[in-house]
Amino acid sequence: MSAPALLAIETSCDETAAAVVDENLHVLSSVVSSQIDLHADFGGVVPEIAGRAHVELLEPVVQEALALAGRSPGNPQIEAVAVTAGPGLVGSLLVGLSGAKAMAFVWGVPFLGINHLEGHLFAAQLEADDLVAPYVTLLVSGGHTMLIAVDGPGQYRLMGETIDDAAGEAYDKVARYCGLGYPGGPAIDELAGQGDPTALRFPRAMKNDGLNFSFSGLKTSVVRAMQKDPTLVIADVAASFQGAVVDVLVTKSMRAVDEIDATAIVLGGGVAANSALRAGMEAAAQERGIVCALPSLSMCTDNAAMIAAAAWHRLRTSGGDDLALGANPSLKLELEPMA
Repeated sequence: MSAPALLAIETSCDETAAAVVDENLHVLSSVVSSQIDLHADFGGVVPEIAGRAHVELLEPVVQEALALAGRSPGNPQIEAVAVTAGPGLVGSLLVGLSGAKAMAFVWGVPFLGINHLEGHLFAAQLEADDLVAPYVTLLVSGGHTMLIAVDGPGQYRLMGETIDDAAGEAYDKVARYCGLGYPGGPAIDELAGQGDPTALRFPRAMKNDGLNFSFSGLKTSVVRAMQKDPTLVIADVAASFQGAVVDVLVTKSMRAVDEIDATAIVLGGGVAANSALRAGMEAAAQERGIVCALPSLSMCTDNAAMIAAAAWHRLRTSGGDDLALGANPSLKLELEPMA
């Protein structure tokens, strides 16, 4: 007899995702349908287009996830249905919430609304068996750059965050100015491999000051450098920009590790796929003799498996949510105060 499983849905932005994960956090299926092609011409995600695409894609994505997990839509043998309730684009969130509520109601199982950010924090539990609290998670994406102390499942302390642009947002803005298209992160990462990261000395804002981040000045410095010298090699610009971002992220992550005597550093979020950041964090962790938990590339981007992992913890500790639960585009993580 197969282990009890949970269906999760993620539609917070421009990926329509569904996954089936069992109670032991084994991923039985994980399906992600990307909308990058729909938004590329606009240089970013268009909320209305994203919402409409979710309406069209949600049912086939869920059906595929169930089929890959060996579950019949008529008798899916699902213990609960979880979905991202926020933060994110309100129209996109509503599509996922509506679908998840309908399925939970029809199947007569608990419904859970999950915080997207907590999903990223739980993603490591799907792939790393050697994590022992306390550890530090660097959650770094297009919308967030946060250092979070994880004292156990559901026990989080905010150690630092960006005071302006998120790291991924800076990547997208610099890429757009350089004419590299959308999304900017992968484009800059690839081009940086052909450039010299020491060609330009871009600022490392707040590098030696606490655990908060600032990337807006770095973005401005890139623009000014290119305006001043239009002959700059774009690959060198990309490499130098990326070098500055990674330098700050790694330095502050290790400072956070030292502050709480963490056993590990964990990466989460879309920017966790960046090759330079992964290499830099691994090297820094090895130097300190701690675990460096790097998510697989499929777990860096938005996915429903991470939502399922967070949902299993919630289901065990507090049960399901009321079907009246609404979307919260500004949903915050429940954080404990720093000692």
